[in-house]
Amino acid sequence: MRDTVDYASLNAALRGLIYGVPHRVADLANASALLYDALPDLNWAGFYLMEGGRLVLGPFQGKPACIEIGIGRGVCGTAVRENKTQLVPNVHEFPGHIACDGASNSEIVIPLHDADGEVVGVLDIDSPLLGRFTEADRVGLEEFARVLECELWA
Repeated sequence: MRDTVDYASLNAALRGLIYGVPHRVADLANASALLYDALPDLNWAGFYLMEGGRLVLGPFQGKPACIEIGIGRGVCGTAVRENKTQLVPNVHEFPGHIACDGASNSEIVIPLHDADGEVVGVLDIDSPLLGRFTEADRVGLEEFARVLECELWA
């Protein structure tokens, strides 16, 4: 059984890392590094940002990834289209899954919003383990996303 993540401490660490730092790309790079280091059993943690009506690869930790994802395509595009977190225990059962890394077996994607509530990107995390992400992860990572929104898009 894997260790439970202390999301309160993780989110406090994120606040301390990015508070008052006016460099969005650098902040997202550090956020992805923080996640990749703190959460066990990951093979990718990072961001896709909205650009020209598509998701474009942003800062991340892990293997090279898909550069553009259309809205409604794959788990990330579905999160944007539905404006809702996607917690996928088995990506191979997700209709239209995009396999950027064939080793990924589960995924969680959380939409990121600007001050007007518009989706500006997604937080995307993959694992080689089936069923890696739980409801507790969803809640903690949604709070992680809220910290980013308040600091970077407020």
